[in-house]
Parts: sequence; C-alpha cells; structure tokens
Amino acid sequence: MSSSATATLPPRCLRTPEAARFLGLSGRTLEKHRTYGTGPRYSKIGGRVVYRVEDLQIWVDRGAKSSTTDETGSVVLPAKRHTEETSFERRR
Repeated sequence: MSSSATATLPPRCLRTPEAARFLGLSGRTLEKHRTYGTGPRYSKIGGRVVYRVEDLQIWVDRGAKSSTTDETGSVVLPAKRHTEETSFERRR
C-alpha cells in the first residue's frame, strides 16, 4: 500500500482523550463509564486504553431514538455505579 493511501485512512483506535472528543464527552466522564462498566468496549494495548471507532459508534447507536416516546432503543446508562438489578431493569 502506498504512503499516500495510508495517510488518508482514519485511525482505527482512539485513546481516551480522542475518544471523548469523538463522543462529545469529557475524558473524565469516559473514564467513569469505563470504571462502572457502562461505557463503550475498550482494549488495553501496552498498558494504554484504546477504543475502536466501531465500538464507539455502536455505543452511541445503542441509545439512538427517533422521538422522546420511542421505546425501541436501549438505554445508555449514566456514568455512575449501578446495582445488578438497576442495570438489568434499565437495559431491557
């Protein structure tokens, strides 16, 4: 692959600050989501937390709704500790 072709490819993985900007959140909020298990999937590469762009988009789409009365989408839980029962009930 030529260097000009690779230069136009978007990054596949984003570190926390870039992922937070992508989502429109603060880095701290994204860290809280990671701590409480309510955020997007992530990986650790060499001790660094990275997010795949696809996983960020899936997490955003999970909470997508077409109106305030639309109940078809899942709930994206807030960045706070949840009990097992609360987490299960809200994800239905």
